[in-house]
Amino acid sequence: MNKRFEFNALPFDGPFDKQLLSLVVPLFNERPMLPIFFDRVLTVLATLDLRWEIVLVDDGSDDGSAQYIRSVIDRTPGVRLIKLSRNFGKEAAMTAGLEHARGDAVIVLDADLQDPPEQIPAMVECWQSGVDVVLMQRRSRAGETVFKRWSAHLFYRLLNRTSRTNIPVDTGDFRLMSRKAVSALLVLTERNRYMKGLFAWIGMPTQVIQYDREPRVAGETKWDYPGLVGLALEGLTSFSISPLRWATVIGLIAASMGAVFGLWIVVKAIMLGDATSGYPSLVALISFLGGIQLMSVGIVGEYVGKTYMESKQRPIYLTEDVVESRDGLRQQAKQKMTETRHVKAV
Repeated sequence: MNKRFEFNALPFDGPFDKQLLSLVVPLFNERPMLPIFFDRVLTVLATLDLRWEIVLVDDGSDDGSAQYIRSVIDRTPGVRLIKLSRNFGKEAAMTAGLEHARGDAVIVLDADLQDPPEQIPAMVECWQSGVDVVLMQRRSRAGETVFKRWSAHLFYRLLNRTSRTNIPVDTGDFRLMSRKAVSALLVLTERNRYMKGLFAWIGMPTQVIQYDREPRVAGETKWDYPGLVGLALEGLTSFSISPLRWATVIGLIAASMGAVFGLWIVVKAIMLGDATSGYPSLVALISFLGGIQLMSVGIVGEYVGKTYMESKQRPIYLTEDVVESRDGLRQQAKQKMTETRHVKAV
């Protein structure tokens, strides 16, 4: 047993007038990272004058992550496991964590520790000063390739330029939200979820803290380039109809080019008596126009597909199990009784 998991003050002990901080941690196959994660996060939480809980959402892991978290729950009150029935994706896992979090403030934190938990005290201080959202903006991205940093830089600016919602650049999911902000976010029940956009859509008074993103210390990233491209398309099509307008503009340009080219062929044949070479120009023109048509159909299909999936009204996620220590359950019942008595007194 890691002795650093043991603290004299339990997370739910003490007067209930102390605010409760929830950490929502979506994860998928992060077993090598979990001992390091708990070591660092619990050390940081022990320094706060707050009650706290850690809500870990296992998004269908098959590497023993859930079993390890269960062993931590047995010796660490305040840790809770939400095990999803399969892999629904990070956006759904975050939604599950936010729906199960009980805190007066909620921090979304990845299990890979690239977003340092040592920033939590500064985030809490900003929240206690009166803001509803503390937005963590990346000043640097250590451990990532030049191409990945460049493509991320380009994407965030493209998304912000095309979206009607002002989505802050160089930000991920690492942020603190007040209970008011979380409640507003949970009203949004759409199935195709791009959480960075939804976080920005609700607005609320916001303060930005810049930080340096750290490289991974264990395990491997679950985001490959096809996955990142898919997430980027999700963001672009969830918060903007600009791609549809782009397709229209490109179609107009292609049609104009085709008309000018056809007119040029007629002028050459009539005025100059130049015979038209049919096959090369015809093949090039057909290929060009066919590519534009297929691209436009694909863009329209993306939006139609989103509408189709929304119409099904399937749940965003399904839960297989919820695991919490007995101490946490007892304290939760005690808190509900205290709140009930307070409401009756009022």
